[in-house]
Amino acid sequence: MRPSHPLLDPARLEATLAAERAAYAHAHPRSQAAARQAEASLLFGLPLHWMRDWGLPFPLLIERAEGATVHTLDGQALDDFCLGDTAAMFGHAPPAVVAAVQRQIARGSTAMLPSEDAAAVGALLQARFGLPQWQFALSASDANRFLLRWLRAATGRRRLLVFDGCYHGTVDDCFVDLDDDGRPTMRPSLLGQVQDLRGSTTVLPFNDLDALEAALAEGDVACLLAEPALTNCGMVLPEPGFWPAARALLDRHEVPLIADETHTLSAGPGGWCRAQGLRPDALVVGKALGSGLPVAAYGFSARWAEAAMVAKLAAAPGHSGIGTTLSGHRAGLAAMRATLETLMTPAVYAGMLARGARLADGLERLIGIRGLPWSVSRLGARCELQYGPRPPRNGKEAAAQFDDRLDAWLHLALLNRGVLLTPFHSMMLISPATQDAQVDHLLDALDQALDTLAAA
Repeated sequence: MRPSHPLLDPARLEATLAAERAAYAHAHPRSQAAARQAEASLLFGLPLHWMRDWGLPFPLLIERAEGATVHTLDGQALDDFCLGDTAAMFGHAPPAVVAAVQRQIARGSTAMLPSEDAAAVGALLQARFGLPQWQFALSASDANRFLLRWLRAATGRRRLLVFDGCYHGTVDDCFVDLDDDGRPTMRPSLLGQVQDLRGSTTVLPFNDLDALEAALAEGDVACLLAEPALTNCGMVLPEPGFWPAARALLDRHEVPLIADETHTLSAGPGGWCRAQGLRPDALVVGKALGSGLPVAAYGFSARWAEAAMVAKLAAAPGHSGIGTTLSGHRAGLAAMRATLETLMTPAVYAGMLARGARLADGLERLIGIRGLPWSVSRLGARCELQYGPRPPRNGKEAAAQFDDRLDAWLHLALLNRGVLLTPFHSMMLISPATQDAQVDHLLDALDQALDTLAAA
């Protein structure tokens, strides 16, 4: 049962949420008019139906975004801690990336042939992440999907292991959850699914070594696809010793580990694995790598790169099911090179990590002063406010802490006070452009919102 607190009374939340919705509508008349106009030509009135998940009375339209600030159509400047749900983790419109992309587009954005940037990006990825061989895709979803094909071909096995509560983009194989009784079930929100994914995917609780060992003992596992920490169901950090023990189990059964670092890149310039000394067999980096352009990269260890190439050379000629026409496009490679050279560096991360710690400390102080039954998790430059007295240890515990009404109130109350959070949960991300004053503004806005809640 979720812990109670006088501030969190449902009637109090409902009354305050109604007032916040009215304030939002009053402040954004141009967004409201533009949103109504879009309904004539766009499904749900939006370019992507996920944009409904902000839970706003009507969509908020952005006129421009720079650094760690977004400017709305109605003239407000918002401190941005969503940062495109990680896609703009290094800030909006970083000058070096803008210049590199402009130069490349002027010389041709795509040709289905490599540019000189390709080898340079490969070498930079080697240096950052420690894996020797790389390929490119348009999204982390594609990169994960392609790696599953490569490793199933290389191992001759078909079963995939994932953790309950994981998120690996739109990879069909991953949409299997554990129900309340611990049984695998198809994710009920999945649209148009015609195959039962449980025949080739096994889902396990995170931080559960016994469950992992039992699954590996079946002998048919092609790979484990995992975020080093769960990030999309509410942040779930690995318990001390979990990953070293899991790595040993995987080695014993000769099962490769794919580390999806799309979100955990917030831990350092080489992601969580490099920062913590975990050795993946393959690795995915998406979203932030192109500073907003649709790109991703995936790497292999020497052993699995060789096995992948052997599998390809032994296959019949024709389409492999891996890659798209724009994979490795010239504009994307230019963006990745500029991001890796100027933003994904230890010096840049030092400031991001320091401000991440400042934010986490401030949130914990505020929770303590208010006596709220909440907790804070931090993954480098990423913080999460969680509605339970201790951070969750698996996906089920994270789901049990979630509160739709409280989340809707918190996001809207902060937006009305000039702070933007990611819509899906109370995640806050620090960019190189984020300033101490913006961190302090977020904390002040949360304090003010709680004052309003207390007065309701």
